[in-house]
Amino acid sequence: MAGAREIRTKIKSVQNTRKVTRALEMVSASKIRRAQDLMKASRPYARLMRQMIGHIAKANTDYQHPFLVEREEISHVGYIIVSTDRGLCGGLNANLFRRLLGEFREWQQKGVEIDVVCIGQKASAFFKRLQVNFTGSVTHLGEKPQVSKLIGTIKVILDNYMSGRADRLFLAYNHFVNTMTQKVTIDQVLPLPPSDSLESAHSWDYLYEPNAKDILDHVLTRYIESLVYQSTLENLASEHAARMVAMKSASDNATKLIGDLTLVYNKARQAAITQEISEIVGGAAAV
Repeated sequence: MAGAREIRTKIKSVQNTRKVTRALEMVSASKIRRAQDLMKASRPYARLMRQMIGHIAKANTDYQHPFLVEREEISHVGYIIVSTDRGLCGGLNANLFRRLLGEFREWQQKGVEIDVVCIGQKASAFFKRLQVNFTGSVTHLGEKPQVSKLIGTIKVILDNYMSGRADRLFLAYNHFVNTMTQKVTIDQVLPLPPSDSLESAHSWDYLYEPNAKDILDHVLTRYIESLVYQSTLENLASEHAARMVAMKSASDNATKLIGDLTLVYNKARQAAITQEISEIVGGAAAV
């Protein structure tokens, strides 16, 4: 019965694992609604900011903000990478990192240096090991991320852009489509993409008081912060959705494995009983 005891121990171990995966599934299922509400609540502000930036990008003002100017030569690029703080969420982070590694390889083949700012523990731990300039990170934002915790990290990469350290700035995150689908998204943040890609139905300009420079500095910085904050909320909702699906799949696999092990255990037990009966009958016949 040694084999049967080992199988029984393995069944108990899988049952304990299934308890953990079911608990994580229920926790993520309860949190995903709150994460979706936060994400949806911030979308109108982000949409209106995008619309106003579309107006600014189409305007012909005397002052040309550095964020609106396309640079001819690209020697440095910057990436703001949004990931999760915890694992057990399927391939959510792995898919994002794989996509980024492909882009990094293309930039490095062109001789372009890469600066990286990470939001989330997983991205920080992963990209510190690569041949990129790791310039900053922020982790453990919790279930209700605050813009105030992101401002310092965003300022680092914006200062690099203003000083010429970075010629382009990208934002990488997981866009929440629905519970079953999360899309890897890499958007160009700076310089602002062509105005046709921004939401703008007008060709008029604003009147700036006291002057265009101060107003545009403030508005464009708030715009970048709103993009990063929105991407953080999108990634949070994607994290809970991916973890819920992954843990449900793990629980289903554990249930199937328990059934298979139980069948093997029963067969081993029946074989042991049959062998004992055969030995008893054989001994009786010998007597």
